[in-house]
Amino acid sequence: MGRSVSDVGEPKESDIVSHTSSHRQRDNVKAVHKVGLPTRKKLGTEFKETVKETFFHDDPLRPFKGQSKGKKVLLGLRAVFPILEWGRRYNFSKFRGDLIAGLTIASLCIPQDIGYAKLANLEPQYGLYTSFVPPLIYAAMGSSSEIAIGPVAVVSLLLGTLLRDEIDPDKHPTEYRRLAFTATFFAGVVQAGLGLFRLGFVIEFLSHAAIVGFMAGAAVTIALQQLKGLLGIGKFTKKTDIIRVMQSVWGAVHHGWNWQTILIGLSCLAFLLVAKYIGKRNKRLFWVPAIAPLLTVILSTFFVYITRADKKGVAIVNHIRKGVNPSSADKIYWTGSYTQTGFKIGLVAGLVALTEAVAIGRTFAAMRDYHLDGNKEMVALGTMNIIGSLTSCYIATGSFSRSAVNFMTGCRTAVSNIIMSLVVVLTLEVITPLFKYTPNAVLAAIIINAVLGLIDFEAVVKLWKVDTFDFLACMGAFFGVIFVSVEIGLLIAVAISFAKILLQVTRPRTALLGNLPGTNIYRNVEQYPEATKVPGVMVVRVDSAIYFSNSNYVKDRILRWLIDEQEKLEENKLPKINFVIVEMSPVINIDTSGIHALEDLYKSLQKKGIQLALANPGEQVVAKLHAADFIERIGQDKIFLTVKDAVAAFGGKPVPSV
Repeated sequence: MGRSVSDVGEPKESDIVSHTSSHRQRDNVKAVHKVGLPTRKKLGTEFKETVKETFFHDDPLRPFKGQSKGKKVLLGLRAVFPILEWGRRYNFSKFRGDLIAGLTIASLCIPQDIGYAKLANLEPQYGLYTSFVPPLIYAAMGSSSEIAIGPVAVVSLLLGTLLRDEIDPDKHPTEYRRLAFTATFFAGVVQAGLGLFRLGFVIEFLSHAAIVGFMAGAAVTIALQQLKGLLGIGKFTKKTDIIRVMQSVWGAVHHGWNWQTILIGLSCLAFLLVAKYIGKRNKRLFWVPAIAPLLTVILSTFFVYITRADKKGVAIVNHIRKGVNPSSADKIYWTGSYTQTGFKIGLVAGLVALTEAVAIGRTFAAMRDYHLDGNKEMVALGTMNIIGSLTSCYIATGSFSRSAVNFMTGCRTAVSNIIMSLVVVLTLEVITPLFKYTPNAVLAAIIINAVLGLIDFEAVVKLWKVDTFDFLACMGAFFGVIFVSVEIGLLIAVAISFAKILLQVTRPRTALLGNLPGTNIYRNVEQYPEATKVPGVMVVRVDSAIYFSNSNYVKDRILRWLIDEQEKLEENKLPKINFVIVEMSPVINIDTSGIHALEDLYKSLQKKGIQLALANPGEQVVAKLHAADFIERIGQDKIFLTVKDAVAAFGGKPVPSV
């Protein structure tokens, strides 16, 4: 007897799951399970539930329910400024860990910031400015304890490349800086806006594979750009693709290279790599690679000063402006054509910065087992960049290398960012004149050493082993960056990510099912070769929701399965197929196009004298099929709870119970 819904009239709550009562169990009467026909929800209710699940799935207003007005205000302030929450429990023990971590990441960030500013085609002090104000804002508003804020290599290069396409930084340095501040302002607006409107899921569209490829390509591009400083080349291409860079390098081999610069640069790079190796081999010596960059700056600066190597062609920093961040509110392009340009650049660079920061924050939050609210993070990051743009900073975000050091040195709260910021202030006020004789080759070595960590070889190998399409996406982004440009590589990464989504949506997987001998279970015959097909019955599973984008493909694929199976049966002189069962457990939803495709499938099968049945459609699916009168059309006795019930109803060979 088939387990159908033939005796079900209008849907009722009691129809969702029917089971035998304890009285029937005592009478040894078997339970008769039926496919539930849920009560149809009103349009307003369904829309409200969809919006809530999309934007407010974490129920952010729950802590405010049932609270007094004063308590709500306090909770609201704590939500915006998490420092008010964890600050109540702060103690000397936590401060000791934060102090050590803050001093350590400060020693790492100072030389990096000077180098990263050059990547953005800005003067060195702007890198230091970016590690002063933004970390303070994030410490008050951010919810990650481990993330270290400041300029980073990839965003600096991306911003510098996009800005240079609009304004030449050498010919028009003032206009270039103004556009940089404008882009930073709009990057902050975009980041904060995504958080306020709870649109954080937007950055999820950039797949992990694309990010791995983009980061690796950017790392190679950044390293190649540093050959100018490492080799002491005066005239160097402004393009970032590998072909132009290598042409520029080899074109200067006879007259542009400086052997003193090469000696300094390679010696410092070797020292940094050895320090990194020591830190990896012995986790207790993590502080060695952390202080190595500052140590190389001090030693190389002293060496250049006493030997006056700058007189022999060794390029030096020369001048870093002393003092803290000047205001730049009047430098932003509030009107004019550069306003629109600044918004476009800020949008791209801001999203990349946001993706990197959220990924870093979630990584360390998982390590310490606490929840990181992505939307709050976006608001914090956006606010710090908005304020940063008004105080001569360019786009800041979370740095993976500094965050890793922050974590390993035992940071407990965001106070480590405050400590780092105070050290940077001290550097700006007192120490910057001492950087005058710092050779550019050392900054190049520091940047090369830092970006090597962005190339994740293990992730690439895993992509190759696990998912070929992901590997192609990774390689597409990688080669796009190194052979064309950073922005084209990013565009390729985004395009491939969307292409993967579209491919999976428009071409969902389908599978033929067979019965596992001795069980009531039906599984994919390709995955389980021992699964046997039921004579006269074809069981197909659709592994996706059925929408307008794939409905015709699903219908056509089922009909192609049918043709292929019929041909095989005719060759082996076996009974033809009289019944098609569609297993719909994975079909989480269906739209009107999907229902129309099922109707066409039903008509096509009718012409062939084949009956159609559905097994285990979900709540939303069965409700829509019922509303469209599809169930009544094919017959309520053709809707089953399981494949086993459908096979039994169609006279298939009985399957013994386990």
